[in-house]
Parts: sequence; structure tokens; C-alpha cells
Amino acid sequence: MNNCLALSDETLLSIEKPERYIGNEVNSVTKDKNAIDIRFAMCFPDVYEIGMSHLGIQILYGMFNSYEDVWCERVYSPWLDMDKLLREKNIPLFALESQDPVKDFDFLGFTLQYEMCYTNILQILDLSGIALLSKDRTWDDPIVIGGGPCTYNPEPITDFFDVFYIGEGETKYREIFDLYKEARNSGMSREDFLHEMAKIPGMYVPSLYEVSYKEDGTILEYKPIYEDVPSTIQKEMCTELADAFYPTKPVVPYIKVTQDRVVLEIMRGCIRGCRFCQAGQLYKPLREKDVERLKKIAIESLNNTGYEEISLSSLSSSDYSKLPELIDFLIDSCNKKKVNISLPSLRIDAFSLDVMSKVQDVKKSSLTFAPEAGTQRMRDVINKGLTEEDILRGSHEAFLGGWNKVKLYFMLGLPTETDEDIAGIGDIANKVCVEYYETVPKEKRNGRAVEVTASTSFFVPKPFTPFQWAPMDTKEDFLEKAAKTKAGIMSQLNQKHIKYNWHEADASMMEGVFARGDRRLNEVILKAYEKGCIYDAWGEYFKFDVWMETFKECGVDPFFYTTRERSDDEVFPWDILNCGVTKAFLLREWKNALQNKKSSNCRLNCLGCGAASYGVGVCMEGRNNA
Repeated sequence: MNNCLALSDETLLSIEKPERYIGNEVNSVTKDKNAIDIRFAMCFPDVYEIGMSHLGIQILYGMFNSYEDVWCERVYSPWLDMDKLLREKNIPLFALESQDPVKDFDFLGFTLQYEMCYTNILQILDLSGIALLSKDRTWDDPIVIGGGPCTYNPEPITDFFDVFYIGEGETKYREIFDLYKEARNSGMSREDFLHEMAKIPGMYVPSLYEVSYKEDGTILEYKPIYEDVPSTIQKEMCTELADAFYPTKPVVPYIKVTQDRVVLEIMRGCIRGCRFCQAGQLYKPLREKDVERLKKIAIESLNNTGYEEISLSSLSSSDYSKLPELIDFLIDSCNKKKVNISLPSLRIDAFSLDVMSKVQDVKKSSLTFAPEAGTQRMRDVINKGLTEEDILRGSHEAFLGGWNKVKLYFMLGLPTETDEDIAGIGDIANKVCVEYYETVPKEKRNGRAVEVTASTSFFVPKPFTPFQWAPMDTKEDFLEKAAKTKAGIMSQLNQKHIKYNWHEADASMMEGVFARGDRRLNEVILKAYEKGCIYDAWGEYFKFDVWMETFKECGVDPFFYTTRERSDDEVFPWDILNCGVTKAFLLREWKNALQNKKSSNCRLNCLGCGAASYGVGVCMEGRNNA
């Protein structure tokens, strides 16, 4: 146990939730500093409760600590009270396990899950005393490495990172650590080490590439500065999920966090091909995990943590071919232990509802559907394989099963959207209410009424999706559409049973800028941070006016990245990366969307997206059966 805390008891008691900073949680790992070669600080640039819920960090934390020569520790963004205290008292930011300053580590790894955390990256570097810009760092600073979905367009934050790991983390870190040890032992310069690192597949070292622009502000080309580094970086993918490391002793937090349960990843990737969905493209092809191994992991993890809930993790759990067998096993073993099973991302059909009625004994929480759009035409545009009939049939089955609360998720601002599509949101919500009253006779309602919650988020086009070419709505458009949606709901017969929520439009616009931004945004992000922008993902701390003022000062037009139409052949900031799905395929899907044409899912018919080049998963299913 680590008895020597970086902060005194008096200091800890003066801040909110001191448990965020003391380490020593169940299953956290401590090692002898003198018996290891590499220290790695793994950072989630948001508050402890959010970061502790992230599965990717738990996987890499467990994997790195399984190496005898590596000690991986954790660090999260200090909350604002702690941030202030560290600055006032001049205390460097520290890692949880050893309580040592982050600056003393060999690596500082960030997982980048959403664009609105970019100023928090600078907060971590700043509080650690690490040079904010990669070009100013020496061997006295850690190697700053980024991973996660936002690295599929890392251009807005390239100045702050030494290297980006593109793809799944299980494959190349051992090679990176060995190269690092060799570099330090042989007296190699930091620049030469990064040059060598760029030769490892999946590693993008932005300082080794230069970008030139056309007069209209679009990109002319990206090119490597040296001939011996790749001109495009291919994503790393775990082709053998069966043998991949998976933690059965995840760290258990002291305080309630967002995902307070065992998380069992059942597969990666998705067959569905929704055109707005970035994860569906990045993690192709779909790869399933072995059901016998999953059973073993589930039992070990529950025994090692004492958790009372287990959640199945995937992009679309219903598509896991061994789901019935896994659920039956979990119901059998979890009932004995009084453990709840949670099943997010199910397609709502008779099978799923049967499963849910088995796992949700008494407490019938609400059911969630994600129609995403209000009309069938719009659902065809986004390739969401869900009809109104599916939603109503699912609702009918659910109401028969005793549920009376339904959540419906939609997006506003999708390409080609019309007023009719917006009005359709209220129509669907009303039809679900009608379905309840037609399904459940009065005497069986027990005085309960149906509750439907319709939520809309604003559509943000993302890299490596067919909608990467799409113009994005302005903040004003979004607010006008939210008002129309609300009016549509208020005009419904069952309006008193329908609740409507919508997202902040300002934050969606900024997310759109960062999602498709280029290197010119580095200066904007740095300046906004210097003016106090931090925790932008938290509505109450997001300073939209400061951001707008900073764009102006830097001479950068944010609308260049959002509302502008893209030509078919435009060079995108992320074209230097290859996520396994070809640009030609994405363009074909974009054209299909504009013609309201649906595409099939990967199990029914291969669409030739390019992911078959990895030779694994769903791409091989048909061939193996042939």
C-alpha cells in the first residue's frame, strides 16, 4: 500500500470528493519503482468518475501491468477545486498509484474519446509541468501519446502530442516499450526515437509530416518529411480477440462512477452500417469473442470485484451470435449471486424483450429505442434498418411484458432533412402512446399511464463516415429545429405523456469544428485554454463566447469546418490515415444517402468496404461456410 500521499489530510479535506486523488483502490497495482524499466501514466482527460468508467483504460492498464518491466498508473483531470489548489500551492499533478509527479514518467498516454476534452489535455500537461508543445520537449518530459476514436482526426491537436497510436491498443505497445528501452540505453536523441517510432505500424508522428493548403483554405497535400516513414498510416487491429488480454481484476473505485459494474466486451465492430456512425466504420470488421471464454471472464470479474451488476458491451449486442447461450448462463449464475444483468444496445424485438423480462425481474426500467429520424425516408437516408412497424411492434411486446416507459432517441440536422421529417418525431412518440392504450386494458394499468421521453441530439458529421462530406447546420438552424420538434410534440393528442429533451446547440457546433478540423485549430485551442477554457464537455463550464472571440483573434473561420459543402475529391485532414474502410466506399454510401437508398448489413451482403483486407471476423464468415 502507498502510505505517502501527495496531499496532506488537511488539503484533501478542503476539496470535494478527495477519494478521486488518493489511489489504493481495490485491484489497483503497485510495483517496486526500482524493479521496473518503464513508467506509464494512463490519462483520461476528464473527471475521475467518467474516466474510471472507461473500458479501454482498464484493458491497457491490466495489460501493461502484466509486463514485468512496466508499471502503469492512472491520472484523471483534477476537478476545478483541485485544479485551483494545485496551482496556488505549486503542487505538480501526480499519478494515483505512487502519488509521484506525472512529469517523472516515461510515457503519458491519453485516451481521446470525445472532442470536447481537448482543453483538458492542456490542463493535464500544464499542471504536470510538461511543455505544452511537442517541439519544446526534451528527454526530461514523458513521451506524450494519444489513442482512441478522436485520433482518427488528430489534426486539431497535433502540436500537443509526440505520437498518436491509430487503432486498437493491444497490438503494438510491447514493441514500443522495447524500442524505448533500446533508445534510452543507447543514448538516442528524442527526435531520433520518434523517427524510429514512426516506422512501427499504426504510429503517426505528426511532426514528421507537413501539410500544404490551396488558396481556398482546403488541403493541397500531406507528405512525410523523410522517405523512410509511411505516407499513410494504417490502423492497428486486434485480429485474434480470443487470445487478446482482457482484465478480470478491474480497478474498483471508492465512489460511485458512471459505469459502476463489471463490463463484459462481447464483440468489436458492427454489421449495421448506419451512415452517421463513426464507431461502426472504425471498428470494422465485426469480430465476436468466444462464448466459453466470456463465461469464464464474467465469473472471475464478479468474484474479483464484488460488483452486483454486469453489463454486456458492444455496438449492437443483438448481433452477437451466441447471445442466447451467454444470457442463459449469466441468468443462471447471476441469480444465485443476486447480480443484475444490464443489456445496452439491443435491437428491440421479441427475442430481446424476452431476454429483458428474464433479467429485469421486478424493476421495469424504461426501454430505449433509437429510431434516429422521424420518417422512413430519413431513416433510409441514414441507413438505419428500423421501421415504424418495428418500433410499434417492439413497444406492443414491451407493454404486454409490463413496461410503461419508453425512451426514443432522434437526431436533428441530418443531411436532406425536411420539416416533414421533424414533424415525424412527434408522430412516432404519439403512436407509441396510442399503442400502450390499445395494448394494455384499463383494468391492467394499475393506475399507471404511459411515459414517453423523446430526446434529440444535433447531428455532427464525423471523419470516416459517409457523412464526412455533409454540411452541418448552424446553431440557429438547430435551435429552430428543436423548437419545431417541440411544437410538433405539443400538437399531439397524447402530449401530456410525452416529455421532450434536446442538447445544447453551442457545444454541438464546437464538436463539429473539432471533428473535421485541421492543424490551424491548434493555436485556437491553446489560446482558448490560456483564457480559461476547460471542461468544455460540461455545459455549465463551456464558454462559447470565449471560443468565438478566440477564433476571430486567430483569423480562423469556424464555419469553414462546419457548414461548408465538400467536393467529392477534397483532401481531408484525416486522409493521411487509413481506417480499413476505403474513401471510395464511403463516397458511394454518401451518394446512396442522397438518393434515399438503403444498403444491406455485412451479414446479408458484403458491400466491399475494404475491411475484408484484414481477413477476420464477419468478412470471413460466408467464406468459411462455403
